[in-house]
Formats: sequence, structure tokens, C-alpha cells
Amino acid sequence: MKFESSEFCRELVVGAPDAIIYADANGLIGFWNRGAERLFGYQESEALGQSLDLIIPANLRKRHWDGYTRTMQTGVTRYGSGDILAVPALRKDGGRVSVEFTIILFRDHEGKMTGIGAILRDVTSRYEELKSLRAALAARKETPAKKSAV
Repeated sequence: MKFESSEFCRELVVGAPDAIIYADANGLIGFWNRGAERLFGYQESEALGQSLDLIIPANLRKRHWDGYTRTMQTGVTRYGSGDILAVPALRKDGGRVSVEFTIILFRDHEGKMTGIGAILRDVTSRYEELKSLRAALAARKETPAKKSAV
């Protein structure tokens, strides 16, 4: 059997359980895989052509767009080479989800930025568990230890 790399790559990206998204230089979604459908609740047809604001909480949009615009203009990002970013994101139902993701910069043949790809994973349960553990630890530190009568 001959290995067909382009078919393999297509199946890998489309069917990956992690969300894989691509947005062009203007932040419009151009690729949305099944993992993104599962994570965010939007079907591909609902997401394609939409702004990334679809999944970015309103209070984080300015910071996001400042960085995105700077990256599109310069081709430089603080987050490269597999650095993992952790942020809250929005689901279609309005709920928040905690995601970790890595990004891939896309350039044309002249080196000009054309967009950014991202591979995202839901880490909500781990984030909530960590938050709970930190709260329990803080509460324990605030409670004075009782001395033994022995």
C-alpha cells in the first residue's frame, strides 16, 4: 500500500480530537475541524468566515487583537516553538471553557503573514481542580493550627 501523505494530513487535521482552527490575517476563521465543533459547539458552517470573537470572551478581545495585529504586521510572536498558552474561551451556549493551545504562523512565499493556526485542547476540568486545590490551601493557611494538649 502506497502512503499518501496529503490524504493522511487531511484526515489527521479534520478528524483530530483537539480543535484545530485557522484564521486569516484579518482574524476571520478559514478552517474549523470536528474537534473545534465538539469543543466550542459551533458547526463548521457556522464558524467559517466569522471573526475569532466567536470564541474570545469580550473582556479579553482588546488584548487578543492587539497581539494578533502586531503579529500580523511583524511576523513575530512571543508564543512560538510550541509554547503553550492557557486562556478562557467561549462556547456557543455562552459558557466558558479553559483551553490550552499552541499556534502556527502562516506566511506566503514572500514571507508575508497570511494567518495563524491553532491547536486547542479543553483543560477545564484540570483548571477547576487546580482552582479548588488552591482555594483549599489558602483556607488552610488562614486557619490557625490548633495546638495539642499533650
